[in-house]
Amino acid sequence: MNNSDNIYTLAAAGVQRLIPYKAGKPIEELERELGLTQITKLASNENPLGPGKKALEAIASALSELALYPDGSGFLLKQALANKYAVDDSQITLGNGSNEILELVARAFLTPEHEAVFSQHAFAVYPIVTQAVGATAVVVPALNYGHDLDAMLLAVTEKTRLVFIANPNNPTGTLLSQASLARFLDALPNSCVCVLDEAYFEFVNSAEPINSIAWLKEHPNLLITRTFSKAYGLAGLRIGYGLSSPQMADILNRVRQPFNNNNLALVAALAALDDDEHLQQTIAVNTHGMQQLVDGFKALNLAWIPSAGNFVLVDLKQAAMPIYEALLRKGVIVRPVAVYELPNHLRISIGTKTENQLFLDALTEILADVR
Repeated sequence: MNNSDNIYTLAAAGVQRLIPYKAGKPIEELERELGLTQITKLASNENPLGPGKKALEAIASALSELALYPDGSGFLLKQALANKYAVDDSQITLGNGSNEILELVARAFLTPEHEAVFSQHAFAVYPIVTQAVGATAVVVPALNYGHDLDAMLLAVTEKTRLVFIANPNNPTGTLLSQASLARFLDALPNSCVCVLDEAYFEFVNSAEPINSIAWLKEHPNLLITRTFSKAYGLAGLRIGYGLSSPQMADILNRVRQPFNNNNLALVAALAALDDDEHLQQTIAVNTHGMQQLVDGFKALNLAWIPSAGNFVLVDLKQAAMPIYEALLRKGVIVRPVAVYELPNHLRISIGTKTENQLFLDALTEILADVR
């Protein structure tokens, strides 16, 4: 071993074995690799409409204050969130995307003596934050591509400190019912924290709405995470939040960095909360786009997993990587999900009508060549 390799042995054991999260391929990277100039990106569950007008105006107004540190407490945004959800601002934790909230809860509650329970096919960040602090990951086999709550409950032991549940789940888009989640929370020991990841909750269009915030009064061990990256179109500004008991928020804020949200993110998120028109346009585009893709899959005789998010998994019935790579050569970026133990699927983010059709046309041409 040379001296440069020795640095790896100095890292914490969990970090030594860690495989970093791999994000969706950036447009600029594909441009460099293939020299393409017209690229459609449907890989990262971003809002195809971008930020709303109110958020953009707020960003423009705040540019003159970039030399100043942001409000480390995020007072105004917390007040707006508290009013929107009828909670106290002491119940809110702001994060650099909801992703940071997931890291904060792992840092605050997990040690090498503890376990975290989550589902197969669930968000890749759960095992990453668990392993990074040296805790043990307990992965429960999925049920119909989603969470098997009964099995997850049986997996909880005296060593379990965290349970991660994504609803809707990423990358499969599956949705748990209000009743099943309520039963799970009632049965979960108070010694275990339940992290309910609701990054895509604005897109849920079900006959039975899920009011998870009402559970906070009964379950001080519940943490709900949400984000402005998806429905609000602010992925590039990295801002999200957690809703919990005041005690839970106090613990998370002890490990949170004081200036984890920048000025532009804070003002944009505040404005976005007040832009219901843009949110409704986003939901409408997603609803129509989802149907467009589903109709396209039917025409191609492909199966898909019904999704409650702003993305959908399509089953190619063959190894997905060659199809993914062929799509790249046609300037279409989607997301392979072999890392989620789904090697025959691709995850497609819902785009505009034009973007969705470009993907479907490219996929049709590729499948015609391989069949």
